[in-house]
Amino acid sequence: MKIQHITYLSLGTNQGNKLENLQNAINLIDDNVGGIQKISSIYKTPSWGFNGEDFFNICIKVATNLEPEILMISLLKIEDKLGRERSSKEGYQDRNIDIDILLFNDEIIFSKTLIVPHSKMLQRKFVMIPLVEIAATVIHPIVKKQISACLQDCDDSSEITITDQKLQRPIPISEKYNYMAIEGNIGAGKTSLVKMISEEFNAKMVLERFADNPFLPKFYEDKERYAFPLEMSFLADRYQQLTDDLAQFDLFKNFIVSDYYIFKSLIFAQVTLQKEEYLLYRKMFDLMYKEITKPDLYIYLYQDTERLLENIKKRGREYEQKIEPNYLKQIHNGYKNFIKTEKSLNLQVIDVSKMDFVHNRVDYVKIVNLIKHF
Repeated sequence: MKIQHITYLSLGTNQGNKLENLQNAINLIDDNVGGIQKISSIYKTPSWGFNGEDFFNICIKVATNLEPEILMISLLKIEDKLGRERSSKEGYQDRNIDIDILLFNDEIIFSKTLIVPHSKMLQRKFVMIPLVEIAATVIHPIVKKQISACLQDCDDSSEITITDQKLQRPIPISEKYNYMAIEGNIGAGKTSLVKMISEEFNAKMVLERFADNPFLPKFYEDKERYAFPLEMSFLADRYQQLTDDLAQFDLFKNFIVSDYYIFKSLIFAQVTLQKEEYLLYRKMFDLMYKEITKPDLYIYLYQDTERLLENIKKRGREYEQKIEPNYLKQIHNGYKNFIKTEKSLNLQVIDVSKMDFVHNRVDYVKIVNLIKHF
């Protein structure tokens, strides 16, 4: 599991549509930095240190996996993306967005590029008032006082006015869903994605136990002979695993993500079984399916056949190396028919054919944001 850091940020704007500037910054922080846990009210304040338009100021609490220096770089990129123009002039100036790191865990950081806690935060009511709203009992690591007490010591006499305008907090996928199933063809990357999401969002993983199935290597050698025992053993194992794992949520992990769903059994059985075998199999499946918890979101990762074969070759499972392109196409067609006809599931298709989300953080973030905004 990645280490989750808690950071408090100050956001300010005094140009253009100020409410929109703040909301856009919040959305980009949520997409690229980490989940936003709290947002203060919006406070209107006079420009500080220069003559200019009034500012809208807020503070936010963010849970992030980023280390401080990387966090700062990410925030600067967000400012640039929102059109902030930097000037070589000294002193304070108008700006459409300004994002500052106030606190990072309880750390004290003095480097060439970053000082945390922010060196001037205790002198600014436009920072301290919104910060107290969301972090009153947090201890300032240098002065060793609660933020609420630090505000009482602040001698800034600026006029600060709370507004009635509201900002929307983006909802992370770990709050939006209790149970999410990620499916895909052989080699689509579903297990890798499940592990990455579990690590980032502290989710409980349910991974298919295919490696323990004694019929799988035999099936790839003689499909006709071993198809039925293979599919029946998979069905029984998937049913028991999902029944056991979904029956109780982990005390500290109320978000479950799995790399398969029970319907996978039916899709593969349609491809591998003879007609009479499939009819018998379907009776067993229907009995079990009634008892299985349905996912809040079902995701199908589409990967083209060429990439599937490349991925299968790379991971090097000996018994998979004889899988033929036509077999993968049959499996995909089974999923495609399922997607077209299944109306009871909240179902999302994500094309990952041109992505490398395992090695490219940008691709991974794109997938997470597609899920989040679905």
